[in-house]
Amino acid sequence: MKADARESRRFIMPEMGALTLGLLAALALAYLAAPLVNLLFVEPWRDVPATLGDPLAIGALETSLESATISTVIIALGAIPLAYVLARWRFPLRWLVTLLVYIPLVFPAVVSGIIQLLLYGPYGPIGSFFAAQGNELDTTFTGVVLAQTFVAAPFAIVAARAAFEAVPTATEAVATTLGASRWRIFWTISLPQASGGVIAGLILTWLRALGEFGATAVLAYHPYTLPVYIYVQLTGEGTPAALPLALFSLAASVVAIGLAQLATTHSHIPGASVPDTTGRRP
Repeated sequence: MKADARESRRFIMPEMGALTLGLLAALALAYLAAPLVNLLFVEPWRDVPATLGDPLAIGALETSLESATISTVIIALGAIPLAYVLARWRFPLRWLVTLLVYIPLVFPAVVSGIIQLLLYGPYGPIGSFFAAQGNELDTTFTGVVLAQTFVAAPFAIVAARAAFEAVPTATEAVATTLGASRWRIFWTISLPQASGGVIAGLILTWLRALGEFGATAVLAYHPYTLPVYIYVQLTGEGTPAALPLALFSLAASVVAIGLAQLATTHSHIPGASVPDTTGRRP
């Protein structure tokens, strides 16, 4: 009888645990989804065509798309090699390099803008040089790119580093014994296998740059990016004027995150692809 009771508890407890996990997961999902679902109900749909057709809104969107793309390209040129170095090399002060990579992630965005303004502004050590030539870096499209690059770069570095660390070192070791240079190993072995994670990281980096507000508003208020223009509309005309513009950000987020998931799914790293949840067996 006691054995039967123990067996009963053995089967009931895991079910209660699964129910608790499922409930907590559902609450978290509801918390994240509620503002997005509510947006679709409160959106002033009648005003959407006129707002999205506003030349200022279109210009802000174009500025965001162009600057985010340029920032991501610039980031990729340095972030991918840096991520590979952090993943594969062991060197003094490696911890300090890692710390410097993570700092922009935890800095308030406004602080990121302030410290860049001190460097790239008209009185900063770099900005003053360009200002003397008549090419100020702040309050320009260049300032937008600088602000976005600083804030978004860690996303690419962290994602690419994780992707490189997931690549087995055995193939690299074999290539080394065969006389392949580190440069060739990087391009022909490491990067192709880590490409899914690297691409996903760059897509999320682009999305982060697209949505950057704080640092951009401090370093380069003009030209308006989409987040800055949304803030201008919010403070100037109220929430109804800003809501249609939020659809731009929502649409870009959905597309970018979908592409990131697709890139991760087709990753060449063993075990890095998203598991099959359809129940089909190979």
